[in-house]
Amino acid sequence: MRVEQATAPGHTARPNEDWAGVVLPAAGEGGALVMLDGVTPPTGEDGCVHGVPWFTSRLGGALAELSGSRRDMTLAQVLAASIGRTADAHRDTCDLSHPRTPQATVVLARWGRDGVEHLVLSDSTLLLESPDGAVRAVLDDRLDRVPREVLRSVAATDALRNAEGGFFTAAADPSVAERAVTGRTPAAEVRSLLALTDGATRWVEVFREGGWADCLALVRKSGPQELLDRVRAAESADPDGTAFRRGKTSDDATVTYVEL
Repeated sequence: MRVEQATAPGHTARPNEDWAGVVLPAAGEGGALVMLDGVTPPTGEDGCVHGVPWFTSRLGGALAELSGSRRDMTLAQVLAASIGRTADAHRDTCDLSHPRTPQATVVLARWGRDGVEHLVLSDSTLLLESPDGAVRAVLDDRLDRVPREVLRSVAATDALRNAEGGFFTAAADPSVAERAVTGRTPAAEVRSLLALTDGATRWVEVFREGGWADCLALVRKSGPQELLDRVRAAESADPDGTAFRRGKTSDDATVTYVEL
């Protein structure tokens, strides 16, 4: 089995709010992948004294433990339990009802002899490659359906967080796990997995350097760091977002590649 990871902060003056880990083996068989992209809150109050990096490390640790040790739980159940555990760790000190309470996108994958389970919540991406080279992207596109002009308003965005007609992230409510995109694929139909936060998917979705299959092929050949280097080069070539419009010049970017 081949496992490779790379991550880079969007700005050296800010902590990297992504979190990623791979568990081998998971409950003695196969493995599990966890990837979180912490949601950077707009300037102002978010009701929490800890901050996003604290939240993603707590949630990521819980997800790694439960996805790796509890094969009797579905990935949605793992996510719900992990959100609940993380919320309990700061509900006495923080206002978890605040719409901008620390939150994150989620990618989970778990594999064994019989199959590969997956879960995606919000705008991080999981790619599944079959033995014949076909690549399938598992996406939660609800955030993409929200008009860009709406997301420019903090109040309008807050009203759509974890709400019907809006988009969902892992925050303080375990029931959000029911909103995740989930599925299972027979083990014989998956050769490799590639998980990417949206800072890394810019190579495909923003800069249009290639499709999902091209992205996976690049990582297989040259490694995750090469993908991040190419994203940073494209960002540097268009620092003001003139040619390629985006919310931030650079964003935290993380890549995890697993060849089964």
